[in-house]
Amino acid sequence: MRDPDPGSGQEPAEPDEGSAAAARKAWPPRGRRTGAALAVAVVAVGAGVWALASSGDGSSDAKPAAAKGPTTVEVSPSACGKGWSGATPGPQVFALSNTSSSAAEVDLTDPATGAVYGEVEGLAPGTTREMRVVLGGGSYAFKCLPDDADAVTGPTVTIAGASTGSGPAAVPVTQHDLIPVAISYQQWVTAKTVELADRTDELKRAVDDGDLAAAREAWLPAHLVYERMGAAYDAFGEADAAINGAGPAPADAASAKDFEGFHRVEYGLWHGESAASLRGPADRLSQAVHALRDSWPQERLDPAQLGLRAHEILEATAQSELTGRTDYGSGTSLATARANLDGTRELLGLLRPLLTSRYPELPRLDAWLDRTQHTLDGFGAGGRWTPLDRLGRQDRQRVNSDIGQAVELLAPVATICDARRTA
Repeated sequence: MRDPDPGSGQEPAEPDEGSAAAARKAWPPRGRRTGAALAVAVVAVGAGVWALASSGDGSSDAKPAAAKGPTTVEVSPSACGKGWSGATPGPQVFALSNTSSSAAEVDLTDPATGAVYGEVEGLAPGTTREMRVVLGGGSYAFKCLPDDADAVTGPTVTIAGASTGSGPAAVPVTQHDLIPVAISYQQWVTAKTVELADRTDELKRAVDDGDLAAAREAWLPAHLVYERMGAAYDAFGEADAAINGAGPAPADAASAKDFEGFHRVEYGLWHGESAASLRGPADRLSQAVHALRDSWPQERLDPAQLGLRAHEILEATAQSELTGRTDYGSGTSLATARANLDGTRELLGLLRPLLTSRYPELPRLDAWLDRTQHTLDGFGAGGRWTPLDRLGRQDRQRVNSDIGQAVELLAPVATICDARRTA
């Protein structure tokens, strides 16, 4: 796939396997994912992270064909790394055997820089799991991180040969590194909740006044403020369901019970409901938004989740907005996708100092986000957006392709910024 050129006017190419594989190999190994991200992570990073650092649990779908081994390596505070004394460059398979009495994480590191080449988490006592990596010439050491105990670094092993043959590696990002990011993002969201309350008040006033045309004009600007705060949804708790819960399928919304928030108001505004019937939903939406605004300064974001959120925002866009699952009549799914892109870029900007030296594909990610923005902007003008079902086949393919490629290139951000222990 060629690099994006938003100004060229040419039809973007579909992602090809070669470029996708290259992108997947641009980040260090990391095994943990939760929720919907797990399925995408396994698919998207199967030929990269998992192939280079399989936990032995079947997650890897691409293994080095020429790998030798396995080489049995002991995992324990007293004998971390015992069993490995040398190798030739190329694919390696290590059978990590936990001989201690507690679970442990195991990293294969560059002892000089701390960069991690491979990792296995949650290795239980008395169990053995494989780690698969590709190593070039250089110095390496296993680091064992037992639960509730200090890390222990094993002996350094030197492999002769060119260092260019090694798989991806990155210096770990720690919880301490992510705390300033979380504080800055918390402050940004605080300002957005104030804006959200103001915009929602405009929507409520229009409904209260019986001016449904004005309410339709006010609905989208208010909704998009909320959509830009995607990385904080998990911290919003029950407020998220009250403000922006997807509710039933759009076709079933008329008979749904307990259907609240922006989408409830959207459904009524674009399906001929009276202002009287919408005053209750609009009032409850306003109350939920004001409660969020007032409570948010006391909430605390989990710094360890920020990298994952940077990936999940557009992942959820592909699953919801690009399928029409969250369009209850306004036809503004592409506007929502554009707001989600804004939210992704806001968080990515805060994470950038941590990524610049760790993610070689960051400029390529930036270029794809630019291209995605250019594509989406082409479907909106003057507050009016092309409904998803009115896109032509080529336009639909272009939107899917651009967001899909951006999601793939954001997966390493989640991996790199997943907080790790170092001691």
